[in-house]
Amino acid sequence: MASATDAAFIAYHRRMERSAAPKGTTAEPDVVVIGAGVAGLYQLHRLRGLGLRAKVFEAGTGVGGTWYWNRYPGARFDSESWSYGYSFSEELLQEWEWPEHFAAQPDTLRYLNHVADKFDLRRDICFGCRVAAAHFDEADDRWTITLENGEQAKARLLITALGPLSAYTLPNIPGRESFRGQAFHTARWPREGVSLEGRRVGIIGTGATAIQVIQTIASEVGHLTVFQRTPNWAAPLHNRRITPEEQKKLKASYGEIFERCRQTSTCFIHQTDPRKALEVSAEEREAFWEKLYGEPGFGIWVGNFTDVLIDKRANELASAFMAKKIRERVRDPRVADKLIPKDHGFGTRRLPLETRYFEVYNQDNVRLVDINETPIERITPEGIRTSAEDFAFDILIYATGFDGVTGPYDRIDIVGPGGRRLKDDWKRMPRTFLGMMAEGFPNMLMVLGPHTARGNIPRNIEEIVDWLTDLVRHMRDNGLSRVEPRPEEVATWVAEVEQAVEGLLFSEVNSWQTGVNRNVEGRQVRRVLGYYGGAVEYRKRIGHVAAGGYRELLFAGSAPLRGAS
Repeated sequence: MASATDAAFIAYHRRMERSAAPKGTTAEPDVVVIGAGVAGLYQLHRLRGLGLRAKVFEAGTGVGGTWYWNRYPGARFDSESWSYGYSFSEELLQEWEWPEHFAAQPDTLRYLNHVADKFDLRRDICFGCRVAAAHFDEADDRWTITLENGEQAKARLLITALGPLSAYTLPNIPGRESFRGQAFHTARWPREGVSLEGRRVGIIGTGATAIQVIQTIASEVGHLTVFQRTPNWAAPLHNRRITPEEQKKLKASYGEIFERCRQTSTCFIHQTDPRKALEVSAEEREAFWEKLYGEPGFGIWVGNFTDVLIDKRANELASAFMAKKIRERVRDPRVADKLIPKDHGFGTRRLPLETRYFEVYNQDNVRLVDINETPIERITPEGIRTSAEDFAFDILIYATGFDGVTGPYDRIDIVGPGGRRLKDDWKRMPRTFLGMMAEGFPNMLMVLGPHTARGNIPRNIEEIVDWLTDLVRHMRDNGLSRVEPRPEEVATWVAEVEQAVEGLLFSEVNSWQTGVNRNVEGRQVRRVLGYYGGAVEYRKRIGHVAAGGYRELLFAGSAPLRGAS
């Protein structure tokens, strides 16, 4: 029998559901989710399955998250399309057809809109609703979420689906506002598109995004100047259309595909080769690398010899092979040398995949400027001034990356009990349990937060969302209204995270993966932002916690966690 408190709680929810929210507030849901990208959409779907009312706040005017905002020329998957989509619905898998093995952004956005429509998700999403703050009220174990326009909502649970690469950064270069032409970050490419034909274009950056843009627009623009600070290793994507015969085979093989992803440490279809580069002959090593270089996808990165990313000598050999490929593809030896990384080995930063990117630098209308040799001094009304010369442009493109993983959290004023501010807590190192809960912040659950396993993101997302949904079900079924990790378990997990990264060469390299971004104050020191013990071990770890009845968590119950019936 329901208590008076329970009855009042249910009655309240029914009233709120029937009535329009007063100005400045929204009807109170059970759960607020921030973000309507791949993670937020799936989390909303799973919460509905529990009979809970969820409200999703999305800053954009449509669904898609990363694939809504990143509409720059050439944006596409670098993981196989058919391993990227949701796996939870067989009907969805059978009715959807990816046009290419590595889908372009418009097709991915079309897919996510299809998902939103198929499962009627839009009715619970507030578009154009950017969250400015989230404050926890300890008196009633609720979060108060404040939007940029001042409107507020309260909810028992807060789930963040912010995306690890959603907080874009602009370079700290004087004069940015003075430029009289068009200028934009790749993550805010105009929805109406940009006319590039015959224009003088400057692009700052040569990371994964920049590579996609450069190789796509180089044949269209009048002249392209690439300002490079840090060259990156890149490997051929080898994309192509999916034939009708392949479509049929893929649809019959989804169970096998997703199971294969589950068995790899990165959730891609590629499995690390058990051999060591240093233990095979030079001929065998070269032949293997040639094979990988000619195959589509991330095989050359995550399907390479087992020692390439942990042994410096093995990595040097792999780097030499990739450097040779760059020299073969770029005619001018001086330009080729500038495109070969000197500050990090192959695969120790996120590997971009490309389509004739290096050949772009053989074009007469493309110029590479090394800003280590001639630094950018300022943005001028006409373009860019380096220490050596002035450049005039019609369009400036900032491909200057993101404040990765923790950056999206820093941009929301998240305050827990006693005025504890998440941004301050995470200044040196995030303190999480399983990457899904933060120490000292009750009822805040995270999808792809710091210290979760990294790899094929939708595969990671589904696993985390399923685990969080089971946790919420546990709370609902047991009348629990508050959850947070035990501090000692947070300490244990952080220690496991730090131990897992030991010996990995990437941990010695500055990148967004190690928390370094020189355009953001306080982001010059490396931090461990992911769990790098592999997805298989991560799955075992989180499964153990669930199977043991969540002994690592602290629960309290003052009111039921359930929607109105």
